[in-house]
Amino acid sequence: MDDCLFCRIVRGEIPSTKVADSATCLAFRDIAPKAPVHVLVIPRTHYDSANDVSDAAVVGEMVLLAKEVARAERILDAGYRMVINTGVDGGQTVGHLHLHVLGGRGLKWPPG
Repeated sequence: MDDCLFCRIVRGEIPSTKVADSATCLAFRDIAPKAPVHVLVIPRTHYDSANDVSDAAVVGEMVLLAKEVARAERILDAGYRMVINTGVDGGQTVGHLHLHVLGGRGLKWPPG
């Protein structure tokens, strides 16, 4: 997708603060963090949302990179939250599949 914000980040057209990456995914800091650690993990290939994924390996790769983010950010042992918002009612604000890694403090449930 030529005009997709996250695709443009993958292509290096828009700067981001990279935390980790793999052959299939990229992890970078959220520009409006909701926790001390707030990193987005995205597939390099465009999917509008989780509804468009037909290969479980895509989400599996995202989760594995999220674990590496947690290790790099020193929140692996204390705990962290992974969230994938899907669709407008699910809170998705960017039309590219992404996983939020949140941590660095106690996270209450439900959020808010």
